[in-house]
Amino acid sequence: MIKFLFLLVITLFSSVRSQGNTLVLLDNQVIKETHSLFFKSLQDRGYSLTYKIADDASLILSKYGEYLYENLIIFAPSVVEFGGNLNVDTITQFIDNGGNVLIAGSESTGDVLRELASEVGFEVDEEGAFVIDHLNFDVSDEGQHTKLLVSSENLIDAPVIVGTKKDVAPLLYQGTGILADSENPLVLPLLTADSTAYSYQPDQPIKEYPHAVGKDTVLIAGLQARNNARVVFSGSLSFFSDEFFTSSIENAQNGVKSPKSGNEDVATAISQWVFKEHGRLRVKSVNHHKASEKQPPHDYTIMDDVVYTIGIEIYDNGKWKPFTANDVQLEFVRIDPFVRMTLQSNPKGVYEAQFKIPDVYGVYQFKVDYDRVGFTRLYSITQVSVRPLEHTQYERFIDCAYPYYAGAFSMMLGVFVFSIVFLHMKDDEKKTKGE
Repeated sequence: MIKFLFLLVITLFSSVRSQGNTLVLLDNQVIKETHSLFFKSLQDRGYSLTYKIADDASLILSKYGEYLYENLIIFAPSVVEFGGNLNVDTITQFIDNGGNVLIAGSESTGDVLRELASEVGFEVDEEGAFVIDHLNFDVSDEGQHTKLLVSSENLIDAPVIVGTKKDVAPLLYQGTGILADSENPLVLPLLTADSTAYSYQPDQPIKEYPHAVGKDTVLIAGLQARNNARVVFSGSLSFFSDEFFTSSIENAQNGVKSPKSGNEDVATAISQWVFKEHGRLRVKSVNHHKASEKQPPHDYTIMDDVVYTIGIEIYDNGKWKPFTANDVQLEFVRIDPFVRMTLQSNPKGVYEAQFKIPDVYGVYQFKVDYDRVGFTRLYSITQVSVRPLEHTQYERFIDCAYPYYAGAFSMMLGVFVFSIVFLHMKDDEKKTKGE
């Protein structure tokens, strides 16, 4: 018994320790010091960080078919080739199996990161290219106008991903430009450049159209895959650095100052989103029944009044709490939706719909498909059968058939009257002949 309890404690301890396991790949150990504030914020939130050099020969993501890490951070822009059994294919497979990845590039982004970016819907500018803006740069810039000041208004309008944009100081950015696939609905431009920016090599004359221009220049891009895995690709490693977190800023053109950039707040919010601390939804319960009952029936009959309820929770500060929204919809589907309506919510995160089943029998589905920017996709299907009325359930008299009823009874009455008159006339005829 004591041995069993000891093993149970060890198992529980191991499961707690393994939660939030994160592999951090670096170009060199110096990055661990220059980005210490960012890494400390992760550790303070309970993440267990394992630091490795990106070309370490012992790198491994999985063992015996099980992944050793839930999250992957790649702060190694100049890596030529990953070490161990790590490569673009294994990282892509890691994402396909639900892993989350945060990648930071720079003007020296190598081919391996460029290939990885293309696998998730991003296109990174060529090596040596910076995002340049001659109208929005910091006074500490060295003359090439690559140390940009980006307004918080350029952040995506999704507080669940980047936090509240209000009162956030301008962001410092120095790195390369990204193009996001506009036709891919899963790709999100988290931070874009101003309309006066472009991506090019600052020490070269412009002889061809830049890789990205204006607001099409994405600085930080995100992806939420269909399996709810999340990927964030930043064109700037410096964006997450201690220097950019704590630096005072001043726009060289208009003189607008701030004692601290907004990088730390935004970087923290983005890391919380990509590692699924924010925006995680789940279905707690699903129930359906006839309006006059409490338990789900074996099947429904056409024109039944039905009540459908679904409980939804959101992960917040390490706990599952009721999720409240006013745009959750239900569809009652048989190939195509027969009923579509907005669910009514209550403070406990329970959503309810009441409706009448259509006058068409078949196999139906209660379907809730909630897909909003920044939130994991919520998809719930419950299949039910709808049968026609039994012969004993049909109405004996139908209002619209009363003219036919009247016609039938009037015919019967007419025959009866005609019979009496006919017989009476025959009797009279016989009497007349007898006389």
